[in-house]
Amino acid sequence: MLRIRATSRVLAVLGDPVAHSVSPQMQNAAITALGLDAVYVALRVAPAALPAVLDACLAAGLSGNLTLPLKEIGASHIAHLTSLARAVGAANTFWPEGDGLHGDNTDVAGIEEALELLAAPAPWLVCGTGGSARAVAAAAVRRRVPLVVRSRDPRRAAEFVAWTRGLAAGLGLPPADARPDDGHEPLGTVVNATPLGLTDGTAPVDETRWRAAAAALDLAYRPGETSWVRACRAAGLRAADGRAVLVAQGAHAFERFFPESRAPRELMRAAVARALSP
Repeated sequence: MLRIRATSRVLAVLGDPVAHSVSPQMQNAAITALGLDAVYVALRVAPAALPAVLDACLAAGLSGNLTLPLKEIGASHIAHLTSLARAVGAANTFWPEGDGLHGDNTDVAGIEEALELLAAPAPWLVCGTGGSARAVAAAAVRRRVPLVVRSRDPRRAAEFVAWTRGLAAGLGLPPADARPDDGHEPLGTVVNATPLGLTDGTAPVDETRWRAAAAALDLAYRPGETSWVRACRAAGLRAADGRAVLVAQGAHAFERFFPESRAPRELMRAAVARALSP
């Protein structure tokens, strides 16, 4: 049982919205299992308020995570970023160290692990151009996987492709194979990096296109899985929602918060499964 004391270290996930997050259940399960004197909570923070809130976190010694739509804003405000977070331009994990706030992007590793579980074939289509999509692009660049970019705004898709090519150079990797979606190229894997799965059953790409893919990953998650993931699985695709990414990135973040501890992944996975049971 989690015991909160005056000495308890406070950690938080910041987002807007954030009520859907099961990070508190997952991280508190790990904290309890390891007998750590800490507590993890969720705080709704509007994008405009994030710089002030991060300043307060530094002053109060708080660590935590950033979720939609705060990852890019956080990266621009956190003083000390890992080379990956700096190159991606998005941070989802922060902690105080020395005289400043430090930040990392553990989403990239989480997405890589989730796509490995799906044996995700190339090319990958990423739907969206925000902070989560940047992590997908970084995973593609690091894995040398061709990336196709889809956005409702063709200009944003073209800009994201150019950014991805620059990302490869920034990471010291070979030129990225990235291009805007022309609506016709055969796809191996579709990754939804938009918040659509949180609110309705809308698919991130035309049904005729995702049905022709072999795998699908929805970075959103909700009890009973998102409707798009269920539709993909019914159509024969290897499909998963964002819970695998959540656990993997959360485990990497936990080890940033508590570098002397090994994240108990199986317990974290079980906590997420309980929280998202229909």
